[in-house]
Amino acid sequence: MPFFKYQGTGNDFVMIDDRSETFPASDQALIERLCHRRFGIGADGLILLRNDPDYDFRMIYFNADGAEGSMCGNGGRCIVRFAHDLNLFEGQTRFIAVDGEHTATVTDNDVSLKMSDVAAIGEQGNHVFLNTGSPHAVLFTDDLESTDVVAEGRAIRYSEPFSPGGTNVNFVQQTDQSSLYVRTYERGVEDETYSCGTGVTAAALAAHSQLGVAEPVAIRTLGGNLRVSFNQKPDGTFTDVYLIGPARRVFTGSCTI
Repeated sequence: MPFFKYQGTGNDFVMIDDRSETFPASDQALIERLCHRRFGIGADGLILLRNDPDYDFRMIYFNADGAEGSMCGNGGRCIVRFAHDLNLFEGQTRFIAVDGEHTATVTDNDVSLKMSDVAAIGEQGNHVFLNTGSPHAVLFTDDLESTDVVAEGRAIRYSEPFSPGGTNVNFVQQTDQSSLYVRTYERGVEDETYSCGTGVTAAALAAHSQLGVAEPVAIRTLGGNLRVSFNQKPDGTFTDVYLIGPARRVFTGSCTI
């Protein structure tokens, strides 16, 4: 079976063109093995592209542990680039994912992905909490470089307030009036990743709400730079949320299923 490897600011994914629906999506051990960085292809997740009668395509996302996951923002941008490379659309697309409908625009350099509206930002202890298609805790710090993202992130991810499903955890440092530096511990990967699309979206919205960071928000991650634009209604709801940044094919290959 052919596969394609894509990355968006270092968040990397195995892509399968599964419009024939022949990939064994229920085989969690297989997906985990394909994502393994020593014994497989190596990726933060695996994404199936399937047909849908009402959309250009359907996105089905699996975490690196093989379990089907919630929405992945960088994965969404990568599958848009993948679908564009497959000539499924030209400049704009409309597709369906686990959290509903998304639209996106592709240029030579960037993919601009419309994210779900965010109704509320809550607080859980000293964390800001919101759902941007996936659940995210956001913590602000003045010294992100010295933060033990894995140890502190894992402790929060498995803490009682977020049980049983857990949460992703983002550590955020404001660098100027409209810029952030973000590092993320991702559930399902169970490690720090180079970038997390729903995470930087959560960080941008939380920083705007809590710190007054100006929109659009420029975000630096370990894997590169992203931008988040949005509108905020008087009731606090965020609409027209866009995650913008590069997405690239890394290599192609084949695997035996």
